[in-house]
Amino acid sequence: MGLLSRAKSFLAKCSLAAITHRPMKEINKEFENQIAAAIDGKTKPVGALGRIERLAAHIARIQGSLAPRAETCVLIIFAGDHGMASAGVSAYPPAVTRQMVLNFLSGGAAANVFARSVGADVRVVDAGVAGEPIDHPGLISRRIAAGTANALEIAAMTPAQLTRAIDTGAAIGRDVSEDVACFGEMGIGNTSSAALVAAKVLGRPVGNLVGRGTGLDDEGLARKRSLLERAAARTGAKLDAETALSEYGGFEIAMMTGAMIGAAEAGRIVIVDGFIAGAAALCARAMSPACEANLIFAHRSAEAGHGIILDALGATPLLDLDMRLGEGTGALLAFPLVKAAAAMLRDMASFESANVSGPT
Repeated sequence: MGLLSRAKSFLAKCSLAAITHRPMKEINKEFENQIAAAIDGKTKPVGALGRIERLAAHIARIQGSLAPRAETCVLIIFAGDHGMASAGVSAYPPAVTRQMVLNFLSGGAAANVFARSVGADVRVVDAGVAGEPIDHPGLISRRIAAGTANALEIAAMTPAQLTRAIDTGAAIGRDVSEDVACFGEMGIGNTSSAALVAAKVLGRPVGNLVGRGTGLDDEGLARKRSLLERAAARTGAKLDAETALSEYGGFEIAMMTGAMIGAAEAGRIVIVDGFIAGAAALCARAMSPACEANLIFAHRSAEAGHGIILDALGATPLLDLDMRLGEGTGALLAFPLVKAAAAMLRDMASFESANVSGPT
């Protein structure tokens, strides 16, 4: 039975508490008190490390430990093409998806540079790149099809394709052995796909979530908004996450959704990147509410709709750098903060252990 079928069956039969895994269990008040005491007892004034203290507490909850570890990190980039890209929703041609996959594999993209700078591994997954399969020893091929259908006119993928994409992503997420999982994406047209998916899940007009993506000028932005409003009119104002992904998603977004759920099930810290990853997180939470406990939001994207998604998720991101590249770049830049927060809770001396006088 696939992840979608299991989730529906479990939710029908069980309470949320009954189906959650260890890292996603209900908050234990005694453990919460232990976290607070451990952080407040460090050699510093209470609250002096601000949001780093709240981040450390979050990581402790994820791992169920007062000595959490966030030493190792992987970035998994999912790549897929979108049928709607041929209509001109992006400033770049669809061929760039394949070209960028090869750039990732050769180590030349921003994601690769940032990953090397923070000591993270990079893996690249072909979720559905257009054209013939890419033959490269470093590529993980999990392609569903050679790109989605044109979601401006018809459903982007069949229910069977969606189930396969979600289940494949979940398996990839569960296989992560590193402490921290970052997920990135590549796919010309995927800011359009993410805007449509998020709009339908939230029941919001898609025009509110449309941004410049790869750098559209004013004319291009107006054309993109018009095309997406026409696409949105095909279906009802609000859709469940599975239907929204099937109608408007990309294989890379669906696979990332599954990966977030799978990595959370495996007890990993999941750092959510920007706008497109945020749309995947929105779907992941809708499909598996328990996974939300493992999500840490990296940054506030400059893409117009990201703030709407963050507000809907009740998320406060760690960074705001006016970035809108995707690829998991924001997640990688947030990783050192996550690593430092875990190390603070694990390694920083207490007043008692350091023989330092506490506040009077």
